[in-house]
Amino acid sequence: MLKSTQSCCSASREQAMPPEAGENQPELTQAAGRAELDEFVWLEGGEFYMGTAAADGFPADGEGPVRKVRIDPFGISPYAVTNRQFGAFVEATGYVTEAERFGWSFVFHLLASEETRARVKNVPQQVPWWLVVDGAYWAKPEGPDSSIADRLDHPVVHVSWNDAAAYCAWSGTRLLTEAEWEYAARGGLTGRTYPWGDELKPDGRHRCNIWQGKFPVKNNASDGYVGTAPVDAYEPNGYGLYNLSGNVWEWCADWFTPGYHRLTDTVNPQYTEQTGKRSMRGGSYLCHRSYCNRYRVAARSSNTPDSSTGNIGFRVAADRRGE
Repeated sequence: MLKSTQSCCSASREQAMPPEAGENQPELTQAAGRAELDEFVWLEGGEFYMGTAAADGFPADGEGPVRKVRIDPFGISPYAVTNRQFGAFVEATGYVTEAERFGWSFVFHLLASEETRARVKNVPQQVPWWLVVDGAYWAKPEGPDSSIADRLDHPVVHVSWNDAAAYCAWSGTRLLTEAEWEYAARGGLTGRTYPWGDELKPDGRHRCNIWQGKFPVKNNASDGYVGTAPVDAYEPNGYGLYNLSGNVWEWCADWFTPGYHRLTDTVNPQYTEQTGKRSMRGGSYLCHRSYCNRYRVAARSSNTPDSSTGNIGFRVAADRRGE
């Protein structure tokens, strides 16, 4: 089995040795595009068992030990932020993403056109299925010859952690902590592998958008999608939340450390010491059990805050209604 301790589902800017980005963005203030908090799912919080000691996990990622954690009430969007929503933010503020400022982003090789692949000059040796594509960014996710016109209800991708934080500042929201994310993803279940239970395809039904076939050369797409799926695809979990397994990685507020469960408190845990990488949760459409089995609710991964790929997005949270 080609099981890796390094996530196949993300690539980092540091792997491609990029040039420096442009100047910093101007400070953003909350605008008329404030998130529709009435559409959020409001969770009561409380105690739950976080982490896993399962054999199919990645101990090196710091998925355990399992422990009882308490979190305060919070609100969460039932969906990842969409292309339509991010486009409204860009239109209102003129914000320029880091992918645009760097001039390139990572595109999965099977999604790029032949013309785009022919122009690629840089491929990271550690993850050669990722192409450094000039001109790839959130509105042109596979490069200059692509479009999101028919994907407005898909999750926005090619957003860095810094881009996600800027959207939150404008919309009056915030990123979830890892503990909040896992509490929400579990949907009220205890000790289960996925947001819906332990069986990947209950009754033969696909419940998430992940890789089927031989990674990274053949995706059978039996779940219906080769790339991203609409944010409301598949059935929601017990809390009414969609696509917390697969589709796109979701940035979290924490800095990443493999020692997370040993170093953070058991009440509203969050790792705040700078480590150079931010946490991501949920896996993506590229995850496959044979390699990157990180679409489990306890799985963790990370990337540098300025990195962007065609399978990283985010969802937002809030502390209370109307604030």
